[in-house]
Amino acid sequence: MFDLNKKGPAAATQQRTNAGGGQDSQADSQRARSGSQTGDMAVIGQSIKIEGDLRGDEDLRIEGSVTGSIHLPNHSLTIGKSGCIKADAYAKSVVVDGEVTGDLYGSECVSIRADAQVECNVVAARVSLEEGARFKGSIDMDPERVKDSLSKKLGSRERASDSGGKPRSTPAAALNSRAAEPGAAQRTGSAKSSKVEPAH
Repeated sequence: MFDLNKKGPAAATQQRTNAGGGQDSQADSQRARSGSQTGDMAVIGQSIKIEGDLRGDEDLRIEGSVTGSIHLPNHSLTIGKSGCIKADAYAKSVVVDGEVTGDLYGSECVSIRADAQVECNVVAARVSLEEGARFKGSIDMDPERVKDSLSKKLGSRERASDSGGKPRSTPAAALNSRAAEPGAAQRTGSAKSSKVEPAH
């Protein structure tokens, strides 16, 4: 497991780079818009590959590769244009510019941008899909379901760590079993397409 709260040499390098001003201030403002309001964001670079359970207490931008699960329940997650995740991700808000395979849970919102390639189930209070995004999966925008999914997932993780085993049931499994029910697509507002077309 990785602890995003620990600052390493990369954080010091970023601070030195940003101290120069100029072009960096434009990048800083863009980073602040897509991350937290304070601009404090951990970054997983393009050459980094992570496998396992990723947890943290700060905003995260992924430009590399993550396989496993991502838990940032009180913070934002951004998958950059070069980012690729094969993971279930749980965050306050999720912005996707890269590739995602897995399920996305956003307690506030999930935004899938024009360059994104997404194959997953999305459970969030608010969801936006930009024109040009490639999306295949389902969308569930029931705020109560988002809360239930997050609390069940976090609760099952705690029980699993107490017992030393894996959780028996995940929100992804619950979502998939619910999607298999007759008429589930109408209830959840499922959207399945390889390209999102603009509404006229």
